[in-house]
Amino acid sequence: MNSEEKLVYMANQIARNIAPSGAGEAAEAVADHIAHFWDPRMKQMIFAHINAGSTDLSPSALAGLKLLRTQDASGQSSAG
Repeated sequence: MNSEEKLVYMANQIARNIAPSGAGEAAEAVADHIAHFWDPRMKQMIFAHINAGSTDLSPSALAGLKLLRTQDASGQSSAG
């Protein structure tokens, strides 16, 4: 498993563990978790993976990562 595959696996695992909280809350929670615990290089790599048209992220993981990317771009923090 290469680094990119590992990140996809981790993002999907986070989303799967948070899924019972509902889709909207799950996306927020995924974004918050990744913002707090992932290295900037890891985030950059997964964002590049999304930009390349990835189809291997779960809907909740993808929604959370897109939310995080938007927050990062606008200078917001998910820490609230």
